[in-house]
Amino acid sequence: MYRCVGLIVLSLGLGACQSPNPYTATSLPMPAAPAHAANAVDLSAYPPPPRDYGRYQSWGWLKGRLPAGTAWADSAQIADAVNNALDQRGLRPARPNQAPDLWVSADLHTEKRLRQVQDDYGYGAGYGGVYGDRYGRYGNQYGMYNTVPIVRTYEVEVMVVQLSLYDGKTGEPVWSSSAETSSKGSLSEREKALRESLNTATQAYPPH
Repeated sequence: MYRCVGLIVLSLGLGACQSPNPYTATSLPMPAAPAHAANAVDLSAYPPPPRDYGRYQSWGWLKGRLPAGTAWADSAQIADAVNNALDQRGLRPARPNQAPDLWVSADLHTEKRLRQVQDDYGYGAGYGGVYGDRYGRYGNQYGMYNTVPIVRTYEVEVMVVQLSLYDGKTGEPVWSSSAETSSKGSLSEREKALRESLNTATQAYPPH
């Protein structure tokens, strides 16, 4: 009897598996993309291409203006020092009526700096004595030494030269650097210091 019941249950199960599925798969079509989406490119999602500094060969003054002179150095001295520094980096002044690859601006101004110096003042004291007799020699001695560091802060004035390069076609900033030197010295010493400062500022050009 139990065997018959089992066969009946199995038959019903197989029949249910063969019955039509009451659930049907449905989907909605994807909405059409906007008309402007095909031409829109989000450039901000991509890193900018590396700049080819090798294509920069010539330069000219930004807006055709020489750097402004100061009481420390006149305009011609600054322009000559810039020309010398750029020449050492393979950049030549553009020929007349020829668009330069780079626009250049230079600025010379004074700034204040704080300097610190440490002075070590030492002091010491000592005493001692030696005495003896025919049975031996005895002695004692005592001494000490100490140092008291004193840090002094003072203000100095320096000359800062700022050099900036811009793309000759787009006007975008390409590179900039600055260097500083002491504002003291004779005319020849200041001129030499200006050249050295600009050479220092351009040592990192082109960037790697």
